[in-house]
Amino acid sequence: MKRLILAFSFLIVMAGPVYAGDVVKVNVNGMVCDFCARAIEKVFGKQEAVDKIAVNLTDKLITLAMKDGQTMDDEAITKLINDSGYALVSIQREEATDGQSQ
Repeated sequence: MKRLILAFSFLIVMAGPVYAGDVVKVNVNGMVCDFCARAIEKVFGKQEAVDKIAVNLTDKLITLAMKDGQTMDDEAITKLINDSGYALVSIQREEATDGQSQ
């Protein structure tokens, strides 16, 4: 039974995060340190539509998981990025399907 639970847990972890709402991936230039990542997390964490934020400094990628049924338009995201002192490269959206998105 312990092996079954361990195997199931491993599969869940390897599948990656599952978000209820849409996912927005934002490529940004200028993020170079942990302070940059924390600043971005703070800025987007204040937005009502944002459920979770993940910052990957190596890939210069901000992943925003939106709350179910909510979103932010590209102009609002661009303004937050620019006002934070970073340069927006691109925005990609992944819509939730069947209530889940990866």
